[in-house]
Order: sequence, then C-alpha cells, then structure tokens
Amino acid sequence: MKMTIESTTQMVTADGIQCRVWEGQTERGVKVSVLVPRIAVKIGQDMKQFESELQEQRAPSIESQEVFPLRMIL
Repeated sequence: MKMTIESTTQMVTADGIQCRVWEGQTERGVKVSVLVPRIAVKIGQDMKQFESELQEQRAPSIESQEVFPLRMIL
C-alpha cells in the first residue's frame, strides 16, 4: 500500500505517547488519519531541508478531529 500524508497542527496522546496527526489518502483514494510519534532521517540526508519541511503544518480537517476524540487531544 502507498499513501501520501500531510502534517497537521493537531497533537494527541495515544497509549501515553504524544503523536502528531497526519492526514492523507491511499493511492486508491481512501482518506486516512495517521498518528506519528517519531520520524527518523537516514544518515547523509539533508537535515536542514527536512527540518524546514517538518515545520510546515496545516489545521486538521473536521474528519480527523472526529476520528480522535477530544479526550485524546493534548
């Protein structure tokens, strides 16, 4: 399976771990919300570029807010 995801400003705690909510869709168009606790970059990659892109976030969609109950939002 392949999917494209985009970072949002929404943070939740799942099983005691703080995660950022990413939203996107599979290559066949199924909409998804993804909890991402950590991201690692392979050695030798351009960290400056990665860190700059990682700061790009958008507001979460209404659908994403409904997927993760308010009690999970930090």
